Amino acid sequence: MLQSLTSNSCVRLIQSNRSTWYFLFLVLGYVLYLVFGAVVFSSVELPYEDLLRQELRAVKRQFLQDNECLSEERLEEFLARALEASNYGVSVLNNASANWNWDFTSALFFASTVLSTTGYGHTAPLSDGGKAFCIVYSVIGIPFTLLFLTAVVQRIMVFSTRRPVMYVHTRWGLSKPLVAAIHAALLAVVITSCFFLIPAAIFSALEGDWNFLESFYFCFISLSTIGLGDYVPGEGYNQKFRELYKVGITVYLILGLIAMLVVLETFCELQQLKQLRKMFYLKKEKPQDRLNILDHDHLSFTSVADHSSTLREDKTEPFVDVPVLSSPAGDDPMIR
Repeated sequence: MLQSLTSNSCVRLIQSNRSTWYFLFLVLGYVLYLVFGAVVFSSVELPYEDLLRQELRAVKRQFLQDNECLSEERLEEFLARALEASNYGVSVLNNASANWNWDFTSALFFASTVLSTTGYGHTAPLSDGGKAFCIVYSVIGIPFTLLFLTAVVQRIMVFSTRRPVMYVHTRWGLSKPLVAAIHAALLAVVITSCFFLIPAAIFSALEGDWNFLESFYFCFISLSTIGLGDYVPGEGYNQKFRELYKVGITVYLILGLIAMLVVLETFCELQQLKQLRKMFYLKKEKPQDRLNILDHDHLSFTSVADHSSTLREDKTEPFVDVPVLSSPAGDDPMIR
C-alpha cells in the first residue's frame, strides 16, 4: 500500500513538472553534444596539429643552420612581429603586399561581416579610433540589421511560404501540415542549390587554391555566421577585378543570410516543430489584470444570463391573476 502511494505520488510529481523534466533532458543533451564535438575535433585535428608543429620546427632548424649569422632570438623576434601583423590582415610576403585591407570595397566587406556578426577575423581595426568606432558602429548597427532582416523575411515569407501552402491546401484539399512539410523540404533544396552548391562551384573556379569542399565549407561557415576566417575570398595574389569581386561577395552574404532566415522561419512554422518546442517551454500564465477582467466579464455574463432566465420564466406564464369581483351583498343575479 505504501509503495503504491509512493509510486503514484512520484508519477503525479513528474506529470505536473513535465516541462521542467524535458528542459533538464534538453540541457543534458546539449552538454553531451558539446562533449561529443570536442572529442571528435580533438581526435581528428590533434594529429595534424602535431605534424604541423614538427614541420615548422624542422624548417626553423634548417633555416638557422643555413644562416648561422642569424641568432634564434632575432628570428623569434621577427616571426612574432610578422605574426602579429598577420593577425591584423597585413602580410610581409611580396605577393600579398599589393592587396590593401582598408580600401573602400574591403571596408564595405568588413562592415557587412561586422553587422551580420560573421566576423572572419582576417581584418581588424589597427588604430584606437577605429576600434572605438567599431564598438559604436556595432552597437547601433547590429540591432538595425536584425530589424532590417526581420522586416525583409516577414515580407518574403508571405510570398515564399504562406500563400503557396494556403493555395495548395485550398486548391487540392490536402492536409495543411503535410503541405507545409513538403514545401519546407523543397524550399531547403532550392536554397541549398542556389546559395551553397552553385556558389561553391563558382568559388572553386575563381579561387585557385580552393577545391569544391573548401568552397562549400566557406559558404556554410559564412551563411551560418560562424565566420572562422580560415577561408576568405578575394585575398589571393593578383586577384582579377578584386573590387568588383568584393562587392559581389558582400551582396552574396546579405542575400544568403536572408535566404537562410527564410528557411529557418519556414521550418519553425511547421506544426510538428511547434509541438516539439512546446515540450521544453514554460506554459504561459495569464496576467493578474487579465484574470480580473475575465472574472468581471464572467460575473457580468452570469448576471445578464440570470436576468434573461428570469424574463423567460415570466414570459412562460400566459395568464395574469385578476382579482375576482364580488358583490358586497352577495346577491348579484349574474353571480348566482
